[in-house]
Amino acid sequence: MIIRCWGARGSIPVSGREYLRYGGDTTCVEVRSKNGDIIIIDAGSGIRRLGQRLIAERNQDITLILTHAHWDHVMGFPFFKPLYFKTTRMNIYGCPNTRKSTKDMLAGIMAPPHFPVHVDDVRAQIDFHEFTNTRFSVNSVTIDRIPLSHPNQGVGYRLTEEGKSFVFLTDNELTYRHRGGHDYNAYLEFSRNADLLVHDAEYTETDYRKTKAWGHSVYKDALRLALEANARRFGLFHHNQDRPDRGIDRMVQACHRIISGQNRVLECFAVRQDMEISL
Repeated sequence: MIIRCWGARGSIPVSGREYLRYGGDTTCVEVRSKNGDIIIIDAGSGIRRLGQRLIAERNQDITLILTHAHWDHVMGFPFFKPLYFKTTRMNIYGCPNTRKSTKDMLAGIMAPPHFPVHVDDVRAQIDFHEFTNTRFSVNSVTIDRIPLSHPNQGVGYRLTEEGKSFVFLTDNELTYRHRGGHDYNAYLEFSRNADLLVHDAEYTETDYRKTKAWGHSVYKDALRLALEANARRFGLFHHNQDRPDRGIDRMVQACHRIISGQNRVLECFAVRQDMEISL
């Protein structure tokens, strides 16, 4: 399983010299199975560049799974160019929450006055799926899901192939239980022994004094989860739109001090745009 990050930023895309290392595009993660199956998690602004790559590769069978409907996780969907090719076949699994279906949720961002092309007018062959259970598969990849603790709800995922597991929990507040979400222990069990855990780490302790209940975690709480779950690698994710590279670097350095101080072994890093990880 290969994991590529096309966007790790939260809330809104950013640009400028202070964001070059970790990038400015919002959430989009690509997973490729051993057989080349393409699974995309979220359609933030990073999905635009991914779409260009898939067209160049002539990859036309795509599975898109969405964590939730907040703008930064779906804003890139209308700019995903494979949508406009009739040879593209897509399966979309969603978390509509505030709309009656995933299709209705995506149609809303492609409806006037927001966008000139309606979702029914794209040329790709799209099958929309609503979740009916906590587990499904894309050929060799098994995907488990868990509700997120986040305003308007959401879904986290654990993707497993040949005994290797990737847990993705963005937009998840570990120390505040939102409606429909779980408590800390549920996320601990869901993340247990993950080969790679990528978790929301948007806030510092100072940030959190003003942002409690906004749906995101303090990075040290996410690190605690990784350590207690015995994850092998831990990636800080959903970087705050106002946090420059040097600020993210300081968070990673603080994590390394905590890991060292506990005499633990954990590969810890901040996820950056264009990063590629093999499991």
